[in-house]
Amino acid sequence: MRYAIIADIHANLEALTAVVADIESRGQIDEYWVLGDITGYGSDPRACIEIVKNLSDTVVAGNHDLAAVRRHTGQSFNFNADAAAAVHWTETQLTAEDITYLHSLPLTIERRGFTLVHGSPCQPDREYVSSVHVAHQNFSQLKTPHAMVGHTHQPAIFKQEDDGGTVYLPFHPGAGVMLQKGRFIINPGSVGQPRDGDPRASYTVYDSDTACIRLFRVDYDIAATQAKIKSQNLPLYLATRLEKGL
Repeated sequence: MRYAIIADIHANLEALTAVVADIESRGQIDEYWVLGDITGYGSDPRACIEIVKNLSDTVVAGNHDLAAVRRHTGQSFNFNADAAAAVHWTETQLTAEDITYLHSLPLTIERRGFTLVHGSPCQPDREYVSSVHVAHQNFSQLKTPHAMVGHTHQPAIFKQEDDGGTVYLPFHPGAGVMLQKGRFIINPGSVGQPRDGDPRASYTVYDSDTACIRLFRVDYDIAATQAKIKSQNLPLYLATRLEKGL
């Protein structure tokens, strides 16, 4: 079976539609897995929610989704000023149906040998798996062989070796990584706001028959997204950062 994994859409409709079109151009996809943050930062939260609802039932909540419906799970999220402004704006856009949907999303899903979360297996709503050290800590708590995470907006693969050590693996567009030996924590990167210096939208496809996962990058109409962010008087940096992949 083939699974498309997407994360951190962040209300970027142009990026999401480009990614879905690219995924579907590559052949049969059996399931979409969505790793949270459908909303936040961008100007099209409702349209992105609707697309995700039609794509998949395998969807977890991200911290921006939780904040937009004031669904707090403990500590505050400590958003910076731009992120907080976008959360408050998003609150004004959502319908009752959107709010009910975001409230319904779980923090964690176990699926086909993977734990699916937005942040990390240890702290699904807030921790960034951004280093070998953090990945190593999470492997010790992981109940499934592997995990899919988002939140950092950067594609990455961490592997737990047979001796228990954890290493970072290069993850380049188009190249396949085999998940046959060891355990893996995989980040597909961000659809709507990449932060690895590459402004193209990011996603992965996992083929369970071959145990191979591949990263893909997709061009989209960044200028159109920027114009809509500006038209809603959202913070300017949320528009300008998109062209730089920051």
